[in-house]
Amino acid sequence: MKKTYVLDTNVILYSPGAIFTFGDNDVVIPEVVLEELDSFKKDKNDLGANARHSARLIDGLRKKGKLNKGVELPGGGNLRVEMNHHDVQIPPTWDKSKPDNRIIQVCKGLKEQGENVCLITKDIFERIKADTVDISVEDFHEKVVPEHESQYTGRIEVYTSSENISEFYRNKSMDIGDLLYYSSELNKYLKPNLYSNEFMIIHCLQNPKQTALGKFDGNKIVQLHYKDKVPLGVNARNVGQRFILEALYTDAEKAPLVIIKGPAGTAKTLFSLAVGLDKIIDQGKEMFRRILVCRPNITMDEDIGFLPGTEQEKISPFMRPVLDNLEILVDSDEKERYKNEKELSDKIKELFDRRIITTEAVAYLRGRSIIKNWVIIDEAQNLTPKQVKSIVTRVGTGTKLILIGDPEQIDHPFLDSRSNGLCYASEKMKGSPLCYQVTLKYDECERSPLAYEASKRL
Repeated sequence: MKKTYVLDTNVILYSPGAIFTFGDNDVVIPEVVLEELDSFKKDKNDLGANARHSARLIDGLRKKGKLNKGVELPGGGNLRVEMNHHDVQIPPTWDKSKPDNRIIQVCKGLKEQGENVCLITKDIFERIKADTVDISVEDFHEKVVPEHESQYTGRIEVYTSSENISEFYRNKSMDIGDLLYYSSELNKYLKPNLYSNEFMIIHCLQNPKQTALGKFDGNKIVQLHYKDKVPLGVNARNVGQRFILEALYTDAEKAPLVIIKGPAGTAKTLFSLAVGLDKIIDQGKEMFRRILVCRPNITMDEDIGFLPGTEQEKISPFMRPVLDNLEILVDSDEKERYKNEKELSDKIKELFDRRIITTEAVAYLRGRSIIKNWVIIDEAQNLTPKQVKSIVTRVGTGTKLILIGDPEQIDHPFLDSRSNGLCYASEKMKGSPLCYQVTLKYDECERSPLAYEASKRL
């Protein structure tokens, strides 16, 4: 049965092309949505860009006919702007001048006319309110990935014989036909389905204590080359961190993209900074010109733009987590590190003064071509799929891009564990020979005993 999808403002701000994704069904935009989009059009952030893009798309459709009557969409449905149903009854305590309530009022009016109405909104409270007045409602996921538990982790545990493991250490490689994967769902061993650059813990079937670490190179299982590296005195304390070292130390030509997911305290940012600094200190600026650190929660729009100070001074409060990690790296002696705070601060300041490390807002990456940089995108779970694509496609020759984040700590109001840019990039790039991925586990939290305990319990 043909449906009528009513779009909320947040859906169009999230994805202007949403109006084209409902096939041969009808799409309705309440006039209050146009008013809200208009209020965003001057913003200099992504919401403003999406509001302007949506205006161009709708204006293009307007030229095909009358929007209040309905214009044909490419999929066979119709788009119309709804300006009626002001007299439709909604709960008396609801303020009809509030956009959310007005949108629900339009849905109710269309339903009373006999249309098969479904409200599409990313606002959870609006979905709840719509449900209370018996309006069908759904979230919008243009680019959605599997549930968190089913997402690609970049690592797998496999099993083989003791003889195969011993031969693996001698020959430094193993055929994938020698491996088995245990399926807890089927309660039996199967042949594993491996992706290029997937890391693995190889267990011995006869002796649980006999293990090996490897990586699938697309043809066979090979040993890790960099798992025992100690960048700036930082030792890997678990298997996940050894996989991180392998991914980060692999040359940019072979691994220009590294995606690291995991809970707080697993040293994702620390290792990314440590390896980048180690490469620049060891090889000078011939390989990498600088380390560029960006965080997506720095919008650099008008709210920050009016503040006094340089760009670096404005964004420094957002970069405090990066500075915390640098304090550990510039002085590896835990007992002496904080005895002279000024000396510690001066060491970090020198890294920025010499432009070994620079920081920027993610918005400033748009339109650039980044050459020979070690680029760290911290908190990448707060990127949209569109943003992450624009960042990855900025990578030029000799640049290594590291996307870091925790999919369970999302601050963006329109994103969740299935629709954020970090997980989207992870799923779309799995199997790419140019991408290495590692997902760390809760028991690989090394920040402190309390951080580990909290990661398990809270």
